[in-house]
Amino acid sequence: MELTQLEYFLTVARLQHMTQASKALNLTQPALSHAISKLEHELGVPLFERSGRNLELNRYGQMFMVWVEQAMQDLTNGTRELQEWTNPETGVVALSYLNILGVDLVPTLIRDYQRSHPQVRFELTQGNLGDIDEHLNKGLSDLMITSRESFMELHEWIVIQTLPLFIVVSAQHPLANRPSLSLTELSGEPFVGLKNNCGLKATLLARFQSTGFSLASTYDAEDLITVAGFIKAGLGVSVLPKTMGLELEGLAWIPIQEEGWEWELGLKWRKDRYVSPAAKRFIEYVNGLCYDTKSN
Repeated sequence: MELTQLEYFLTVARLQHMTQASKALNLTQPALSHAISKLEHELGVPLFERSGRNLELNRYGQMFMVWVEQAMQDLTNGTRELQEWTNPETGVVALSYLNILGVDLVPTLIRDYQRSHPQVRFELTQGNLGDIDEHLNKGLSDLMITSRESFMELHEWIVIQTLPLFIVVSAQHPLANRPSLSLTELSGEPFVGLKNNCGLKATLLARFQSTGFSLASTYDAEDLITVAGFIKAGLGVSVLPKTMGLELEGLAWIPIQEEGWEWELGLKWRKDRYVSPAAKRFIEYVNGLCYDTKSN
């Protein structure tokens, strides 16, 4: 059964005349008659009572017409919804991002973008690195905001923000008043690390590997706010970006003496997947931004 057969059927059913229907469809009468006969054969029942070129729906045709009209309306609605979702000025951008970025970066991006594109809507998903990676790879998100180390060969990437990393200790810690620290000075300190599903974990591992120095974690937390909470309680030290949501009272943020200790955040999407015009417009917008905060 083909969509054109259903369109032909509805036209004939409404006009109840084969010649008039063929003219309305810009189709030869034999071709139209053949299409209707083929449809009836596929359904296994006649749909019309025929009297010359005049046709009248029988009870099977009336029953079938109700469902065909509903199906055609659903297709129309579906087409319209797709157009609305993908339109760069009125569409929907499906965006996933790391939990901690929902405090400041993501709300700021959306607020600023909607000032110039007020009708664009965002479908947001936040979670740990594993959750949002899966969301993107399944095609449930158009775009993802995450850390550089999650970038893969099949992804496209735009840098949004580069955050300096700090050694973080409790305000009561003996090192709290130091103007800067080398990571080697943390040797022997209980270190609050991160589990693999946290976006910062890969960055820290890469930085430690480049310096040839490592710290054994005493605790591994699920997220950054938990790390900050453990440090505040005096349970250890760690390395964190100084972002909103982490600047708890009772923490000391100490610059790292070694170079390269930064957390690069960016916009990622699958280059082997369809990207809607609405999402492309947002990508273009992000590409023109500079939220660089290295000077913090």
